[in-house]
Formats: sequence, structure tokens, C-alpha cells
Amino acid sequence: MDNTTTHLWKDWRLHLVVVGIVIITELIGTHEIPVGPGAILLLPMLYAVIIGLATFFTPLINKKQSKKAETLVFMSVTLLIAKFGVQAGPALPELIQAGPALILQEFGNLATILIALPVAIMLGLKRETIGMTHSIGREANLALISEKYGISSPEGRGVVSMYIFGTIFGAIFLGLTSGLFASILPISPLSFAMATGIGSGSMTAASLGPLLSMYPEQSELITAYSGASNLLTSVTGLYMSIFIGLPLAEKYYSLITKLKSKRRG
Repeated sequence: MDNTTTHLWKDWRLHLVVVGIVIITELIGTHEIPVGPGAILLLPMLYAVIIGLATFFTPLINKKQSKKAETLVFMSVTLLIAKFGVQAGPALPELIQAGPALILQEFGNLATILIALPVAIMLGLKRETIGMTHSIGREANLALISEKYGISSPEGRGVVSMYIFGTIFGAIFLGLTSGLFASILPISPLSFAMATGIGSGSMTAASLGPLLSMYPEQSELITAYSGASNLLTSVTGLYMSIFIGLPLAEKYYSLITKLKSKRRG
């Protein structure tokens, strides 16, 4: 065990802050905000993300401890993914039946390009939009854009900005919208469960929480579908970005910019 790992486990102040946040958020509990025909579920994980962000701007946490906490997050997500795998085992027959839907939902992730890229161009962004919209912008996509364009390129700045934004606000956004959409739209909870598998453990967990609260009788099946979808996205997501997402974003960007130039002309 190296010195960095030893210091990580011996940083008792960091561990106490984390335990304190967990206790506070569990005491706050789950709350529901009615929004029209639906509702937004506020879960302890949402409070934990917000309080955790706030502690960085206090004397409780410094930059070194923040870097250590980053390592602990990856370790926690690993345990979460292992739990998904264990719970997916008993539901294997149902997952096999849903096989085509699980595969096709990966193409649904590409639909964000069709919506987000034109909006980004309308807001005045240029080739940054390719890095921002070709995928969810996690570690594998950072590596892909860095290799193809360079991290200092406009595309590189785009994917880095989305990586940072997703890391800070992704779990909060998905935690709020997941419960809202599930309460409004007349769609099977298993469809929403598949939609939570976006290739990010923390975001998947945040969007899965409201579904488990709303459909406790199907909690095991929902968790299994979510875990299988997340695993599939993690495995195939990079290849989808390489062969479909990035070329599609490039072509779509060229098309929209040409149409925009013709209108100006």
C-alpha cells in the first residue's frame, strides 16, 4: 500500500465530514414537491451532493482532501456497480427478453445530438458543440476527443466543459427530472429504468433513486434493468461515439452551419 493510499484512509477529518453529511441527509429524509400532474422527489443523495459541494468552500475541506474524496467516490461507485450486477443475476430471464430494447436504447442516447447541437449553435458556440454533444462526456469520451482533436482544441474544450458540468450538476439534474418524468409520462417504469443507464455510476444511482421510491414493489427488477443498461452503455458507449456519435455530430454541425450561412447570405 503506497503513501497516498495510507494517507487517504488515515484522513479522519474527511471521513467524519462524509459521515456527518450522510447523517444530516438521512435525517432530512425524502420529500415530494408537486409539479402539475407530476412530482419532483428530493432524495438524501441530492442533499448529499449539494452539501458536499458547499463544504469545499468552508474550512472543513481543502483541495488535498477534495482530491482524496474523488478517489473514494470511484471506489464507492465500483461497489454500486457490483451491487447492480448481483441484483441483475436473478432477473436474467427478464433481461434476455428485453434484450432488443436494451440495445436499441443505446441509439436513443444519440438523439441528444439532434436536439442539443442546434441549440448550442443558436447560442453562439462553434466547434465546441461537437465535443459537448457527441456523447455524455465521461472519461472515455475525454480520451477519444483528446486523441482525435487535442485537449486544447475547441472540441477538447467542449468535452471538458461538459465533463466538469456533468460531474458537478449531472446527479442533481437527473435526480430531479427522473421522478418528475416518471410521475407525468404513462410509460412502464422498466423503460425509465433502462433510460437511467447512461454509463455513469453516480448519475445512474441519482436517477434510479426516485424510481425505487415510486415503485417499491418492482425495486429489484428496476435495479436489474438499470444495472444492465448502465453496463451495456459503459461497454458499447465508446464504440457508439467512435463509429456513430462523433461522425454524426461532425456532419450535423457542418449541415447546420451551412444552413445558417445561407440564411445570413
